[in-house]
Amino acid sequence: MIVSSHGTHRTLFVLVSATVALVLAIRVGGAQTTAPDGREVPARMLPVPNTVSLELQQLLAAPIPGNWNTPPNTPEEWDAFAAQIDRAPRDPQPLLDRFDIRFEPMVVNGIPAYMMASSVIPPENRDRLLMHLHGGCYMMGGGVAAMYEGAMLAGFGHFRVLSIDYRRPPAFPYPAALDDAVSAWQGALEIADAKKMGIFGASAGGALTLSTVLRLKQGGLPLPAAIAPGTPMSDLTKSSDSFYTNRLVDNVLMGTEARCQAMAEVYADGHDLADPMLSPVYGDMNGFPPAVLTTGTRDLLLSDTVRVHRNLRRAGVDAELHVYEAQAHANYVRDIPAAREAFEEMARFFDTHLDR
Repeated sequence: MIVSSHGTHRTLFVLVSATVALVLAIRVGGAQTTAPDGREVPARMLPVPNTVSLELQQLLAAPIPGNWNTPPNTPEEWDAFAAQIDRAPRDPQPLLDRFDIRFEPMVVNGIPAYMMASSVIPPENRDRLLMHLHGGCYMMGGGVAAMYEGAMLAGFGHFRVLSIDYRRPPAFPYPAALDDAVSAWQGALEIADAKKMGIFGASAGGALTLSTVLRLKQGGLPLPAAIAPGTPMSDLTKSSDSFYTNRLVDNVLMGTEARCQAMAEVYADGHDLADPMLSPVYGDMNGFPPAVLTTGTRDLLLSDTVRVHRNLRRAGVDAELHVYEAQAHANYVRDIPAAREAFEEMARFFDTHLDR
């Protein structure tokens, strides 16, 4: 029998098509029962981008500390570590001087705090108040250092800012910080109307911002008019993609085996890390106030931030996500040119959503 070349090609095409279809069917069927393994990435050198300011380039070029993955282990080591932190707090005074900010230590419903205001408060902000929850992996950033990020929004945004000096581990583990944030909010309601108030904070402060709103919802308490959870530690279970894709790309947090995750777990004190009050990405975000979220492309918590944003949007919440070029974790809370842009965006958001 003679078969034309045209017929041969047709036969081969049918056979190849059937084979491909069979392989795809096997792969699809397999994907339903077995998750794929990870993908190995070769070692590489990360260049310092020339698309950002010289100040940020210098931060990005900083080497990874040699002991980055050896956090304290025993309670005694953690106590010594916490004492060392408290002896050398981050000094907010240069920022306070730069923005001509006056501050007053005070106690709000039993919680120590600092009220800050720049010398220029526009008329529309005189009755408004922003409550600030500082970052520091739940363990660092207390005392006068609690004012650092708050001073930036007070300065760039010309708002009154109330920075909360919540209790910290190891002496005061979960839920001490969250309890203090909620108590401070209840006290702040005697200073301003909830419709004229917002809550913000970065890192652990971003997570506390979210978990505070969850707790306020549970208790039927007034919610803030808007929130700004910056690069929040929203998932302590280490499930987010950028925990792995940005490992050691972020030279602030480095990786999940570094000190920050360890400090957060000391704060958790054995509680379920998937509890929404510890990992608010798993919380019910229906009814949340409008939110603006901030992160960077090199941030270890980029995915934590993205996942919160998507959950808010799925819940129908007015939410913005601002991702900054090349920034590692909370680089915008540093004295770099990009800080102005980030905090002015937050100020614009609060101005839009807070009553006057």
